[in-house]
Amino acid sequence: MTGEQETKVKSSARQRADAIKQFRCKNLIVVIENPQNPRNIGTVIRNVNALGAEKVYVVDSRGILSDDWQELREENKLSKLSVSAVKWTFVKRFDSTEACLAHLEKNHFVSIVTSPHVKGKTNVFLHEGDYTEHAKLAVWFGNEAIGISDLAVERSEMCVAIPMFGMIESLNLGTSTGIVLYEVTKQRREYQSKYRLRDHRGARAEPLPTVIEPKA
Repeated sequence: MTGEQETKVKSSARQRADAIKQFRCKNLIVVIENPQNPRNIGTVIRNVNALGAEKVYVVDSRGILSDDWQELREENKLSKLSVSAVKWTFVKRFDSTEACLAHLEKNHFVSIVTSPHVKGKTNVFLHEGDYTEHAKLAVWFGNEAIGISDLAVERSEMCVAIPMFGMIESLNLGTSTGIVLYEVTKQRREYQSKYRLRDHRGARAEPLPTVIEPKA
């Protein structure tokens, strides 16, 4: 690639970054807890970037990922699996669920988990939840085989379930993150378009757009 071509690519990327800036959901973190398949990590990162969430946290007890985000961005396999989304999405790994929760709570994030209904918790179906109530929100997704951990459920505010109507009552990690994040980011974008601050304060004189208009 020539220097002129590189400049054009960078210019195109900058134009896209500027165009999507107001549509990103600030303070929305997606947490995946001990994913079994590294391929699924790439898929989740792609979903997070495409749907406008801010960051990905990975509880990675097996040490699959690097601790350094710059190394992750340059990791060819992860870049390929995420269709290069890892280059544009901040990813942070944690050794344990406890370490991740402690970091989130220290920074005033409220956690919700994707899980079937759990006795003693607030339980909602995806379309029933209000995902704009908290300024800082972390949405947790569990291990493909065993689901979310008891510790994550215990420290979460509510359990969110995707309604299912077939003989099969489970979805893979890539599909479930896409479905859940579509609803969560849609609600938060609609809120951001109307208000600058929490509690419906700072109403905008004219709402921001909530979708990017296709090119003519």
